[in-house]
Amino acid sequence: MAGDRPDRQTLSALASGRLIREARRLGGLTQADLARRLGTVQSAISNWERGRDTPRVDTLARILEACGFEADMTFRRLDDVDRAQIRANLAMTPAKRLESVRNVSKLRAQARPVEREPARA
Repeated sequence: MAGDRPDRQTLSALASGRLIREARRLGGLTQADLARRLGTVQSAISNWERGRDTPRVDTLARILEACGFEADMTFRRLDDVDRAQIRANLAMTPAKRLESVRNVSKLRAQARPVEREPARA
């Protein structure tokens, strides 16, 4: 781990108790310090860190913020557009964007022909 923050793999593998303990340690806080910042008691911090109790998601965000970290939690569907795709599209020139739209339109037309009403006599 770096001196001031855990790496991404470490954060993703941490249980909430270990995450709280590590954030508190990196923030230079004791359990009593953190409890004061959150308006709770030291035993609550201890119970969270030992895994005897689990804080709610909003409380976990407050804990991380009290330790000097931004709680950046994003919930989205798996089929949502990736931010990298959005950035790439925004970086396109207008001509490239138009070409991309035309290509997508052609692919959609090939994949799913439009149903037409029968011709009237």
